[in-house]
Amino acid sequence: MSDAQNTDAAAERPAGLPQPALAAQALGQVLKPLARLMIDHGLHLPAMLELLKQALVEEATGAYGLNEKVSSDTRTALLTGVHRKDVRRLREAHNSSESGVPMLPIAATVVARWISEPKYLNADQTARPLARTPKRGQSGEPDFTTLVAEISTDVGARAVLDELVRLGVVGLQDDGYVALETTAFVPREGLQESFHFLATNVSDHLATAVHNLSPQRSTSPMLEQSAFSIDLSADQAEQLQSRARQLWTAALQQFLQTATVAEQRSQDDEGPRHRVRFGMYFHDALQTVPPVTDTRKTPP
Repeated sequence: MSDAQNTDAAAERPAGLPQPALAAQALGQVLKPLARLMIDHGLHLPAMLELLKQALVEEATGAYGLNEKVSSDTRTALLTGVHRKDVRRLREAHNSSESGVPMLPIAATVVARWISEPKYLNADQTARPLARTPKRGQSGEPDFTTLVAEISTDVGARAVLDELVRLGVVGLQDDGYVALETTAFVPREGLQESFHFLATNVSDHLATAVHNLSPQRSTSPMLEQSAFSIDLSADQAEQLQSRARQLWTAALQQFLQTATVAEQRSQDDEGPRHRVRFGMYFHDALQTVPPVTDTRKTPP
């Protein structure tokens, strides 16, 4: 038996009043895997409360346009329930923070370009090995240094290469070429990279669902759908996961090729800039059997 979940249809309804009870019920389910993440990695409730306060303050001052308000601390406190002293403290702490150039997104983008740009592909659409530098390759042949330079000039090609080697994504050949070992870009070691993908993938997925259910939404709903199947044996569940991975590999390459063209066509556009994320997930868990309700009447 299978079915499909479609939040887009429900999201087509006109904007209305907030629904705190329904939101709380949904959040109760969303928080369960987050609670598991907390327990697994030693995050206790006080630390999570601080993170929640920080997120509430940032969303209220950013997404709800309170940055220019003179009484922003008071309005933020009213909107979120966070005390004004905490609002001021968290805002000052956020403004004083500095961040460097994130290595992982650049490395991931390099791999994405490598498996989607035609000049970096073989005739069978597999990623071709690249010379580390133009001098190591044939004249006119694409190379790894040029590939990195197309993505960013802030980080050197050697630093990106070292990171991809560390992750096990690429291998160095004796002839001075770099070969892509996997197109999945799933790190074989290092939790920092895995947590990065958890943060970016899950937050964007959840942001899409939240956008579709926003009482003030005036734009079209975003794509947010899934399908599920029940009453499966362990073997058949594994077969479905294998099939899902095959579908993702095909969809990923097609999307990245289209995205590359879209990026090139956007270069001369002076309008506001957008970022998009397209993803897929597969979840397998033991099925919960609903308890059998005894409908027999108890004699008086």
